[in-house]
Amino acid sequence: MDWRSFKLPSILFFNTLVLFGSSVSLEVARRRIAAFMGNIQAHVESPARWLYVTLSLGILFVAGQYVAWSQLRAEGLYLATNPSSSFFYVLTVTHALHVLGGLGGLVYVMRKLGKSTLRRSTLDATARYWHFMDLLWLYLLLLLWVKL
Repeated sequence: MDWRSFKLPSILFFNTLVLFGSSVSLEVARRRIAAFMGNIQAHVESPARWLYVTLSLGILFVAGQYVAWSQLRAEGLYLATNPSSSFFYVLTVTHALHVLGGLGGLVYVMRKLGKSTLRRSTLDATARYWHFMDLLWLYLLLLLWVKL
């Protein structure tokens, strides 16, 4: 009886595009890194720029989540307002924290690349985690959209 539905902040759909754009930029970076690492003799442009794009989009996603939380607070919806708002905050904050962890992984990859000590397995593990966060976000967004 105390479950009250509410409309999801529209910025969440923009955030989804931002997060998927970050996956595209990460894949571009992975391809460029493979070419960079495989071409020792020739001068190949450093792929770090694409990692910075991915990092920036990830930060933009987290900032967008904060905007969504601010919009809900402005509407009087807080963590303890009702079960539906509680689920929203718990799921989105937990996901944002995991995305921040992925950003830490990207920074680690960028530092290793800068020192020319990046291993392909490190990049692949970071990319898999990042893409998993994208897919998980899509699932969470659909769950929240259907249930809230």
